[in-house]
Amino acid sequence: MPVALITGSSKGIGKTLAQLLAKNGYDLCLIARSELLLNELSKEIDNNKTKVIWFAGDVANELFVNQVVNETITQFGQIDFLINNAGLGQFGQLNSYSSESWDLMFDTNVKGTFLFTQQVVLHMKKRRKGHIINIASDVAKRTFDGGAVYCATKYAQHAFSEAIRKELRKDGIKVSVVYSGLVDTMFHAEPQGDASHTEWLTGEDMATSIHFIMNQPPHVVIDELMIHPLTQPY
Repeated sequence: MPVALITGSSKGIGKTLAQLLAKNGYDLCLIARSELLLNELSKEIDNNKTKVIWFAGDVANELFVNQVVNETITQFGQIDFLINNAGLGQFGQLNSYSSESWDLMFDTNVKGTFLFTQQVVLHMKKRRKGHIINIASDVAKRTFDGGAVYCATKYAQHAFSEAIRKELRKDGIKVSVVYSGLVDTMFHAEPQGDASHTEWLTGEDMATSIHFIMNQPPHVVIDELMIHPLTQPY
C-alpha cells in the first residue's frame, strides 16, 4: 500500500484528505498539535483498507520531526508521499504584529515544511522515488493589505519548493505545490460553513485535487496547481 504522511491533518484540508486517502487504501501517518482530534480521526478512518498512526506535536520541533519520520518508516517501511499542509495565519497592519507572531508563522509555515522535507528526502533518495506536495496559497504569488507576514511565509514556501524541485528531479523525487484561493475551513475568521463561504472551495475540492496530483503515472509530475472558486478573481 502507498504510505502518505500528512501534517496539519486534524482538521480542514488535511483531515478531508486523510479521509479520502483512507477510502482509497493508503496507509497514513497523521501529524497535528491536537492529540484529541488526531485520536478521533484515526478511529474514524482506521479500517481493513488502511492502517493509521498519528503523532501530536510541533512541526517546527526538529527532534519531534525526526522521531515521526523514523517511526513512520519503522512502522510502514516507506514514505511515498509527504504532504506539508500544516499552516497558520495571523492578519493585521504591519505595526500590529509582534516578533512572536513572525516567529510562530515562519516556524509553522516554513520551518515545518523544511524539517519534514529534509528528513523524508533522505529516505526517498535511497528508494529513488517519492512525492512531496506542499500546500501553499495563492498569496505565495500575490499580496494583500493586512497580510504582510503571512504572505512572506507563503512566498518563502514557494521559493523553497521551486528550488528543491530542481534539486530532486535527478533523484526521481517529485515536488508539487498547490496554490489555493478561498477554501471553506476553520482557517478564517468566520466559522466553517458560514453563509459567506457558500461559493468558496470546499475541503473535498482540495482533497480530490491533491489526490489527482498524487495519482499521476511515475513519469508525470504536476509541478504547480493554482485553484480558485469561480467567483474569486485572481
